[in-house]
Amino acid sequence: MSDVISDAAEFDRDRVYPVLPLRDIVVFPGMIVPLFVGREKSVKALEEVMRDDKHILVVTQKNAQDDDPSPDQIYATGTIASVLQLLKLPDGTVKVLVEGLHRATIDRYLQTVDYFEAEASVLAEPENDAVEIEALARSAQTEFESYVKLNKKISAEVVAAVSQIENRSKLADTIASHLVIKISEKEDLLSTVSVAERLQKILGLMEGEIGVLQVEKRIRSRVKRQMEKTQREYYLNEQMKAIQRELGDG
Repeated sequence: MSDVISDAAEFDRDRVYPVLPLRDIVVFPGMIVPLFVGREKSVKALEEVMRDDKHILVVTQKNAQDDDPSPDQIYATGTIASVLQLLKLPDGTVKVLVEGLHRATIDRYLQTVDYFEAEASVLAEPENDAVEIEALARSAQTEFESYVKLNKKISAEVVAAVSQIENRSKLADTIASHLVIKISEKEDLLSTVSVAERLQKILGLMEGEIGVLQVEKRIRSRVKRQMEKTQREYYLNEQMKAIQRELGDG
């Protein structure tokens, strides 16, 4: 990705998008996400979108604490999204509902003064072996069921919804969006254009997470048993003291 340019004479206007940097979230194609926007540049980018009925490029910044990230502090791969709903709140922030449409990579920034604006290219998915994709998709669905059973943060309805998705790219992105993993790992999945490669990475991440969640579950069970044993011993001791007091009084 090149530096910001001042001479914007040679660029394709159809590939220019206002850019919305995000903290702590990666938006995948197919996702509908509510976002709360408070930064002045981001609000101006949304106003630009609403004025010309454009799409917006949502990208994740590398450091969530950075209030005014420079282009090199924003990941190069993002998602072109449409703005479904925009609501200005009394405190000056904006609540916006966006729908991810296509993966895209930023080629160059055209301006960063009033708001971020960049020229971007949609990333086309390469052809994959259909049999391999089907096998990977089935494995991912099965593994996701196991993952959800261990991770209580994800509702069972999500598993039912995932099982109904026939488009394998959308399946991979939907599972990826629900995994409780690092932002950098989600960004890696977003930048992985090949569906087969993406599903393989998702399977690897889920296997690793399931291993950790199983250990956590065993630890919780052990702690619970120890607490129950301690409580039983405490009650028995209290009962013995009460009986001894009664006998002493007699």
